[in-house]
Parts: sequence; C-alpha cells; structure tokens
Amino acid sequence: MRRRTRNAVLAVLGVVVLLLALGALPSYLKSGDPYYVVADPGGDDPALNASAISTQRFPYVTDAIADAAGDRPGRSAPYWKGPVGFKEAFTHSPFEEFDALTARQPNATRDGDIVVVADGTHYRLSIIQEAES
Repeated sequence: MRRRTRNAVLAVLGVVVLLLALGALPSYLKSGDPYYVVADPGGDDPALNASAISTQRFPYVTDAIADAAGDRPGRSAPYWKGPVGFKEAFTHSPFEEFDALTARQPNATRDGDIVVVADGTHYRLSIIQEAES
C-alpha cells in the first residue's frame, strides 16, 4: 500500500472514531441537578391530543404520562444539562420537546406548562429541576 493511500485511510478512520466519540460522549456529561418532565393529572383546559405524539420524538413527555397513575403525577427519566452547553448541541432534551409541542398547538400552553389529553385524562406538563432522589 502506498504511503499516501495509507495516510488517507488513517485520516478517514480517525474522523470516523472522532464522530463516534462525539455521539457517545454527551450522554455521559452531567452538570447540576437533573430536570424532569412532570405530568400532573387534572383540569379540562384546551389540550393537545397526546395520543398523536410519538414516543420516539417525545420520550420525556410520553414517559411522564405513562408514569402517571390515577391522581398521582408521573415523572420522566432525568435529563442533565452538560457543562458549557456542549451536550445540548448533540442530545435531545425536554426543552426541545416543549418547544415542538408549543409550536404544534400554542393555545395548549399555560404559564410555560403544556396541557395534553391522553386516554381521556388531561395532564398539565411542566419541567422541574430538583436533586435526584
């Protein structure tokens, strides 16, 4: 193999390894207390139909709704912000989910919270930050 070809192959492999590392690294970055999406049942405000949203596109929202039982609020998995904004550029966040839901149906937003209806139950979704229990 010629020297120039070998260097080109090594450079391409180096770029591939770097891109793989950038894809995996952000999930390990944690800074501060985690954020949770909380689904609090109740109310009858105009709401977004939560059965029309995808669990792959809105994992934090659907996780919180699935965790709610009866009158007990549900909570999503934790989300940690990364240091100096690095993680946010590479990962999905509950803040992005709220922005997308607000854009989808602006009249379902109440004081920064989002009202959704799933299986006939209204939920008020909010993002909270607290120490992990």
